[in-house]
Amino acid sequence: MIEIQELYKYYGDRRAIGPLSVEIGKGEIIGLLGLNGAGKTTTLRILACDLVPTSGTVKVGGSDVVADPDAVRARVGYLPDRPPLYDDMSVTEYLSFAAKLRRVAKADVAKRVADAVELTELGEVRSQIIGTLSHGFRQRVGIAQAIVHRPEFVVLDEPISGLDPVQIVEMRELVRALRGDHTVIVSSHILTELSETCDRLLVIEQGRIAWSGTEQELFTKFGRGMQLTVTVRGGSEQQVAALVKAVKGVVDAELTTPSEPGDGIVTVRIGSSQDVRDAVCRELVKADLQVLELVRRHGLEDMVLKLLGGEEIERRRGRRKLEPEGGPPSKHESAGEPS
Repeated sequence: MIEIQELYKYYGDRRAIGPLSVEIGKGEIIGLLGLNGAGKTTTLRILACDLVPTSGTVKVGGSDVVADPDAVRARVGYLPDRPPLYDDMSVTEYLSFAAKLRRVAKADVAKRVADAVELTELGEVRSQIIGTLSHGFRQRVGIAQAIVHRPEFVVLDEPISGLDPVQIVEMRELVRALRGDHTVIVSSHILTELSETCDRLLVIEQGRIAWSGTEQELFTKFGRGMQLTVTVRGGSEQQVAALVKAVKGVVDAELTTPSEPGDGIVTVRIGSSQDVRDAVCRELVKADLQVLELVRRHGLEDMVLKLLGGEEIERRRGRRKLEPEGGPPSKHESAGEPS
């Protein structure tokens, strides 16, 4: 579906991305991770034909972003980090306008708008002026304009930025609903949210792909595989720990503060090289223990920090330690420091 080969983008003498090479298959939902300034937004803008690469090739459905940008734009729907909305238009007026810009046939515009409104659950505000909408609904309108022309490929740059917890869950379900009919790439700083949504993760460091794979592969390579917490009632700490450690695939198990009050409550943190949830529950139930809770712990942030690691993080920490207690240095004091 998408082929990127030896992609570079320079702003003057500064290299923003490159060399960057990756392939994305049809129907995948890809999560794009990286520290600020790593090149995520630049990469997405090139994929959306919003920027021209300095060198290298980017093909979407066989069409080149430089040689045939109009063909690529017809295949791509793009939601930038700031949705391109017109506050004085109603939702349906704006989506109709967006459909016409994407060269949707006049006879098909109403149907395409209705389909986008239904998928993004904008029915209750379809006649409302965009400037009066909440942030969550504005994000939905942004996604609706990105899919109104039924693109094969959807680019979403920070779609959950600024949303409340309920809106985040709703946006997650919306992105999942795009799976299959669309190939989707999502950039976000909320790493656990990407783990709930995406099939595969691409980690960018200094404009290059530092790692590509599933969340489980990331845990296996850079952490302790899957991480769980199990809480049981009815056994001693030593018994529960021994039962858990005996399960095939469990790498380590350590007792921790019980997750709820009560007598005979034991909580164990588990690190495993594979999915051991079913096996752990079976062993505990077989021993006549009551499994009160089994939670998968997300340590994705820790794993990404391990991967991107060290030097940049330590440099940032070092800069914070050097700042005076009253806050960062004044503009005059920091005038010689590069950004």
